[in-house]
Amino acid sequence: MRRTDIVHTRFQSLEIWKSELVTEFRVAGALHASYHRKRFLTGLAWDLIAAAALLRKDGPPRSVLMLGLAGGTAYRVLRHLLPDCKLTAIDIDSEIVGLARELMDLDALGIEVVIGDAYGWLAKNKRKFDIVFDDIYLAGKTDVFRPQAWNPELMVHLRRAVAPDGLLAVNLVTGAGHRKMQSLTRRILCEAFPQVRTLRTAEGMNEVLVAGDAVATGRQLEAYGEVFQDWRDRMYWDRIDVRRIS
Repeated sequence: MRRTDIVHTRFQSLEIWKSELVTEFRVAGALHASYHRKRFLTGLAWDLIAAAALLRKDGPPRSVLMLGLAGGTAYRVLRHLLPDCKLTAIDIDSEIVGLARELMDLDALGIEVVIGDAYGWLAKNKRKFDIVFDDIYLAGKTDVFRPQAWNPELMVHLRRAVAPDGLLAVNLVTGAGHRKMQSLTRRILCEAFPQVRTLRTAEGMNEVLVAGDAVATGRQLEAYGEVFQDWRDRMYWDRIDVRRIS
C-alpha cells in the first residue's frame, strides 16, 4: 500500500492509503476505516462491532444506531449480513463522511447519515433502536480518546434510545493509556444491566462490550459465518471470542 493523500478536516488529520483492492483511512497512526473491494472482515474492531449487533436474544436487529461512522467499515459488514436492517449513523465530521462516499462506496450501504454532534443529537432523540452502538473517538496528536466521560445523564440518553429487548454496545480501545476508561466502562455497564458480554479478537487492540437484559452467547454468531464466501472472512469470523463478564 502507499499513502496517496493527507487530508486535514476540522476534527482530525487523515492519511489516505491505497492498494489495488484496499483503501484505508489512518488517524494518529491508527487504522480508522478500511474498505476492501472483495472482502468484508479485517480481524479488527469492526468485526467485533458487527458481531455485537447480532447478539440480541430476540433475533436479528431491525434497526441499528451507530454513534460515530467514519468510513462505515462495520456497517458494510452488517449490510452484508442484514440486508433489510435500518442503519442510522451520527458523525460530526462531514469531511470524512464525504471522503467515505467518494473512496469507500458509502452510499451503496443505504445508511441514514446525520451530520452533527452525536451526544447532542442523542440528548434530543426520541427514536428507539434494537441496537445502539457508541463508537465515538476523537483524534489527539498521538492517540485517540473518548470525548465525553461516563455520567448519569449520558447513560439516561443512551438507554432511552434502546428499544425493549434491545442492546447497548460500546467499542473500547485497549492497551496503555486506555485501561482506566476500559475499566470504568466495564463497571458502569455491569452496574446498569443484568448481562454484559465482551467480544475480542486476537488480532485487534479493541474490546467491544454488549449490555442488555439478555445477551446471546457466541454460538448465535455461528450461522452468520456461512454468509461470507471468502475463506479469510470466515476465518476472522470464527476467531471472534464472546465471553460473559456479568
